[in-house]
Amino acid sequence: MPHAATGPLEAMPGPRNLITDVAGLRVGNAEDHAIKTGTTVLVADRPFIASVDVMGGAPGARETELLAPDKLVEGVDALVLSGGSAFGLDAASGVSDALRRQGRGFRVETAIVPIVPAAIIFDLLNGGDKDWESNPYRRLGAQAFTAASEDFALGTAGAGTGALTATLKGGLGSASLVLPSGHTVGALVAANPTGSVTVGDSPHFWAAPFEIDGEFGARGPFGGSVPFAQSARSKRDAVNPVASTTIAIVATDAVLTKAQAKRLAVAAQDGIARGASPAHTPVDGDLVFSVATGARPIGPEIGDIMLLGHAAAVCLARAMARAIYHATPAPGDRLPTWEQRWGV
Repeated sequence: MPHAATGPLEAMPGPRNLITDVAGLRVGNAEDHAIKTGTTVLVADRPFIASVDVMGGAPGARETELLAPDKLVEGVDALVLSGGSAFGLDAASGVSDALRRQGRGFRVETAIVPIVPAAIIFDLLNGGDKDWESNPYRRLGAQAFTAASEDFALGTAGAGTGALTATLKGGLGSASLVLPSGHTVGALVAANPTGSVTVGDSPHFWAAPFEIDGEFGARGPFGGSVPFAQSARSKRDAVNPVASTTIAIVATDAVLTKAQAKRLAVAAQDGIARGASPAHTPVDGDLVFSVATGARPIGPEIGDIMLLGHAAAVCLARAMARAIYHATPAPGDRLPTWEQRWGV
């Protein structure tokens, strides 16, 4: 059974193997299974440092420009991952309403403006009933915010409810690592890539070399070389050419500046490339938010920052595989789950 290597750089998952192993973070999910969509919210008891990196060619996002290191606002109140393409960006409005009622947000004299960046996946062609009379995502955002907890469901849940990959049903995933320094790193992902998360027509995840304690089936890496055709398989071969995007949040309890948080998000993008093939395509909106809660100082050595970035990428790759591994079937699905296709 795969497990973490021993030695001076040994790292193992936190007690939940979720992003909420970073103390102070909570995650809430809300779903509409008739529509085959949902929303996921990450929130904390106080504002946190955040940044973002975008590598996909077709992103959909809200309030991401203010996360640049040179922008005024330092503290973010919540982050939203949602289905619904552009419609799903309205989920952040439901979260903003709830935060404002709690008196939380960026204060300008007597005005309070909650800061809630958001990103979306395209899940409008997954077989669900999209004939709504009014946009449902504001409601889903508010429901996900209310549900926020240290424990939350993976697979067909939240923003991953309607997700698909090239060959299997997608989903919501999470994973964590506690580093030798004592810092915790975690990832949360809505995995809906145009590429495949398994190698060709096999149960072996691209992320298999990073698996810990059989967390996504213990099938191990694919044996032998990988033909180009297997590595290039996409939704253009299986479902449709545009229903794509992987969006994620990586988090740490380290004290980081916005510039350092930006580098964390950049490094974490490697996790998407390790978890799906191909990745960062013109039809994906691949986007990674990064979060730093500032609870634990980092040392002066550049290696500490490097290890945080590496851990974020490893956690994100594992989270992508866990998203697909935990997906569950539902009426009207256009693709099978990993369990339906490869489970025993």
